[in-house]
Amino acid sequence: MQHNIKGLDHWLSYLGMAEIPVLKQTSRDLSILFEDQNKLSARSVALVIAVDPMMTVKLLRYLQEHKHRSQKNELVQIEQALIMMGVEAFFNKVPAQPFVQEVLKGQTEALIQLLHVIHRAHRASEYAYDWAVRLTDMHFEEIRIAALLHDLAEMLMWCFAPTEMLEIRAIQLRDKTLRTRSVQEQVFGFNLFDLQKQLVKNWQLPELLLNLMDDACSNHQRVRNVVLAINLARHSANGWDDAALPDDYTDIAELLRMKPEQVMLMIGEEAGILCDTSKPHLSSSES
Repeated sequence: MQHNIKGLDHWLSYLGMAEIPVLKQTSRDLSILFEDQNKLSARSVALVIAVDPMMTVKLLRYLQEHKHRSQKNELVQIEQALIMMGVEAFFNKVPAQPFVQEVLKGQTEALIQLLHVIHRAHRASEYAYDWAVRLTDMHFEEIRIAALLHDLAEMLMWCFAPTEMLEIRAIQLRDKTLRTRSVQEQVFGFNLFDLQKQLVKNWQLPELLLNLMDDACSNHQRVRNVVLAINLARHSANGWDDAALPDDYTDIAELLRMKPEQVMLMIGEEAGILCDTSKPHLSSSES
């Protein structure tokens, strides 16, 4: 791996030239669609891409790099982008390779951690999408993608700097009071939030997407939707008895103009778990 890369500018340069890897399952699912012309459509391809944040950003990056001068509106919606460029052109110009499994060959622990982050991102995107629909927000697809790509820099660094990412994880496991950004700065010399902010600007990703991924704008409803979806996915990944979840339910309830007990029930049904709404502020360790 690229252990000799030091500093934010050098990583920006390296990632700017790197081929973004995708999930092997994404490639398999796209191949199956391509071989069955009856099922092949912009919608069916978009549904496959929607599960994979790496493939999503790979497509968005290509679209920005090959944007026509006459194009005034920025493309964020994947299905719309596929219709505009053509499904066959997508298969020819945005290949679903290399695989993250190949990039991290021999780095089993890093691959596991990356897959956890990708799974978490997908769950967050589903939460954000559902809440946007409930709020009758017409930008529900953009909100979904913003949640899906919110932790993009973390995913990329698991791919291209697995040793350093494992070091960060080990430091945090030894001392859980340390702030994530501080440990990242200790190991990399910069934090991943700053890397991502500059990376998406360099790749000229749509302005709306940049704004939705900016936690500093969390006073805006759409950004708050994304932030709360990320929080819920992150905390529930630790188990549905995580101590931070009651606060998440309260914040989500405020967003959706519901009661925390209703939010618990709603999320519990979606996750296939049983929620005791009579004790919304107790984790299992406290009850």
